[in-house]
Amino acid sequence: MLEDVRKRVFGLDLVLLHAPSVWDFRDEVILEGPLADVIPSTIQFEMYPIGLTSIASYLEANNYNTRIVNIAYRMLRSRRFDPARHLAKIDAPVFGIDLHWLPHVHGALGLAGLVKRVHPEAKVLLGGLSASYFHEQLIAYPFIDFVLRGDSTEEPARQLLAALRDGTPLERVENLTWKRPDGQAVVNELSFVPADLDWIDVPAYDFMTHAVFKYRSVADFLPYLEWLRYPSTMLLNSRGCPYDCAICGGSRTGYRVVANRCGPALRSPEKLVADAKLISSFSKAPIFMVHDPRVGGVARARRFFELYRAAEIPNELVIELFYPAPAEFLELVRESTHGWSLQITIESADPEIRRVNGKFPVANAVVEETLERALDAGADKLDLFFMVGLSGQTPESARGTIDYCRHLVERFGADPRLQFYVAPLGPFLDPGSRAFERPELGYHRRITTLEEHRQALLGPTWREMLSYETEWMNRDQIVETTYEVGGALNDLKFEAGLIDANTHATVARHFQIARATLPRIDAIKTLPQAKQRAALAELAAEVAEANRASLVADDELKWRASTGFHVTRLLARHVAGALPRELARSGERLRGRYDTAVTSAR
Repeated sequence: MLEDVRKRVFGLDLVLLHAPSVWDFRDEVILEGPLADVIPSTIQFEMYPIGLTSIASYLEANNYNTRIVNIAYRMLRSRRFDPARHLAKIDAPVFGIDLHWLPHVHGALGLAGLVKRVHPEAKVLLGGLSASYFHEQLIAYPFIDFVLRGDSTEEPARQLLAALRDGTPLERVENLTWKRPDGQAVVNELSFVPADLDWIDVPAYDFMTHAVFKYRSVADFLPYLEWLRYPSTMLLNSRGCPYDCAICGGSRTGYRVVANRCGPALRSPEKLVADAKLISSFSKAPIFMVHDPRVGGVARARRFFELYRAAEIPNELVIELFYPAPAEFLELVRESTHGWSLQITIESADPEIRRVNGKFPVANAVVEETLERALDAGADKLDLFFMVGLSGQTPESARGTIDYCRHLVERFGADPRLQFYVAPLGPFLDPGSRAFERPELGYHRRITTLEEHRQALLGPTWREMLSYETEWMNRDQIVETTYEVGGALNDLKFEAGLIDANTHATVARHFQIARATLPRIDAIKTLPQAKQRAALAELAAEVAEANRASLVADDELKWRASTGFHVTRLLARHVAGALPRELARSGERLRGRYDTAVTSAR
């Protein structure tokens, strides 16, 4: 009897897991190259989607015990970490695994299979944008029981847990793909598409501080390897986007295809500023605002900055721009913050290529006016991103990035705040994007099915991972041109004094190792299958070094130096509030009271 009470009160209802990109990457030798050079996490993409926190927070508010375990982080932190042993210690009726971006497909499926082996009676649930797109292929795997589709699965997840607890028909669960006992797949209507984001906390930082107290584990919740040293955080401006960039799975077309969303769901300025105030209670690091602040209109952006200024948030604010900005707007940003930085992805120095792709489709002179205004308005750092592998882009036009960046160095007097980077479009085209869906844009998909994407992640080089070629560049040209442009930009930045000698030498060394290793791996692929793995193992050290900072040094993209995570009185109050909250929820669970905070959002 006592055990039944303990299980009812303290037992888990759902465990949310995040997998590495490749399962198990620790036993593989893969030249992954520069695919993750311009993101905070490693090539294993150990940063889990912020939607996991909002799902967990919403379910906890409805008295479901929900835990997040970042398996990818734990595997990266220690080679001795045994995922099977760790999972065996965690008991739950449902294990959820995110498959948001497609480069996680190998790890997500590997982890799903492991969960089913360790907990054969448990249900395995997948969700995320890529899971939504490939839901019918996913549900065919014998170790997957459910797929929740759409960009807002907090409420459908609650409906699913309630149906499993009460034994009510699964046909009533919105957005759910599932299978009957005989294996027949059933696709419920994708009908839960809320119009705004104010009904949930996303990211749910308050949940995270309470969850560390509740589940007595920091390592399970950390978002990426260097978070404690450099805890970058974010504000989510919207789900969905009004713009339609060809290569983006988060574009207007992508969200319509994958999530049945016709327009962005916005978070109000009031909620965004409340999120920023909470972040400042535990971190002095920069706050990154996802999406252009002007998504939803200039008036909404102005309201946000007015509230942000009044709140006197000390953290640096980093914003994106999706189209040119006038001086008045950038001055508003300056006046409202204690420091700010800017990221602009123009992807190409060729205005015609930008027009086809949809990102900053204006003349270079207009781009440069925005850069000048941002620097004049006191931006602490201005990052400009380019890409290789675009529609209409030849090797020659991609090399034009070098000359254009040299022009920018000369025009702005080698201002150290203006930095530029290049990355390949890869490894995959985003499902649902115009590049993925519309052949007339000139992308030729080499692989189509989910299983093909899964196998491609094993490389053994990032050239083999690329899921596409274009009418203007094959895979060899994309790889070679990426290294050529990246190497030239590294040299240019050093010559202009934008990076120091050590940074330049580090990137150049890794770049040289990568280019030298490629033909050696090609030679290994000609060996009999039985000998290939041993031969690759002999290259493990070179490959590991080549995978680190092959185009950009580890710290080049970091914003203002941070003292990392810190404890304040406000944060202490948040953590202290966990005890009475959990006591109240335990009492509700003991009485069998669930679903007490169900949203009316639609």
